[in-house]
Amino acid sequence: MPLKQLSLQYQQRVDGALEQLLKNTSNIAAELHQAMHYSVFNGGKRVRPLLVYLTGQALGVSPELQDAPACAVELIHCYSLVHDDMPAMDDDDLRRGQPTCHKQFSEATALLTGDALQTLAFEVLSQSTALDAPLLLPMFKTLTHASGAAGMAGGQAIDLSATGKMLSLEQLKTMHEHKTGALILASVQLGALCSARTDLEEFEALKHYAQNIGLSFQIKDDILDIESDTQTLGKQQGADISLNKATYPALLGLDGAKNMARQCHQNALDSLSQFDHKADPLRWLSEYIITRDH
Repeated sequence: MPLKQLSLQYQQRVDGALEQLLKNTSNIAAELHQAMHYSVFNGGKRVRPLLVYLTGQALGVSPELQDAPACAVELIHCYSLVHDDMPAMDDDDLRRGQPTCHKQFSEATALLTGDALQTLAFEVLSQSTALDAPLLLPMFKTLTHASGAAGMAGGQAIDLSATGKMLSLEQLKTMHEHKTGALILASVQLGALCSARTDLEEFEALKHYAQNIGLSFQIKDDILDIESDTQTLGKQQGADISLNKATYPALLGLDGAKNMARQCHQNALDSLSQFDHKADPLRWLSEYIITRDH
């Protein structure tokens, strides 16, 4: 099945599961419930759940076993976006063309919405009846590590402290490994943990794959930012603005950043060499990340 069709299939699957989860929380305060639903269903592509499902597919795992971790990682991602958009953080008014949660509702409601989505993620895992109990503890450990000070929250802290500074390449990589890469890595690990038969060699190979696509994802975002600014503001002005940020093109040049993204893609493919055709969608996803135009 082509990646586009698979992506749509899994997006619809996780959307259905998330809708059911949020329907089950309808006994909470009305505005909080509305804000939670608004923040989860705001046009996200569900890349992280897709990684859970595709990793499980590569290992021959039934999608029914992956629904809970797929929902959990997406809820963590959604919570992070709500908090990142708030005035104390990135202070954004729009996300995907729609008012951010604190603009649509209020700052207090947005803060509580993020808290509620975060805790709902772990509730989803704890209540899963599809997964064997021994699989749940490492899943909790994986998701908490990726979300906290050693992962996403720590990466955001590095980002905030780096405002107005030009980071080195290693500092930039460290920031993105935590801020965005940690949850991408966790998504692949959660998919692998759905199978009790995943051996250490397979797990490490998938981890290496995830680290490389996480890096190529961020590099490509930086490249697209420059190309978008250049189209919007004019070639020189757009490039000047984008190259004055702590980004991979600013440190490596545009061609250097593109070369680094391609190398990450090749590294990701090499990581999957021991897997058969069932891992092809993971290979296609890596290709898509570096060739996308938005």
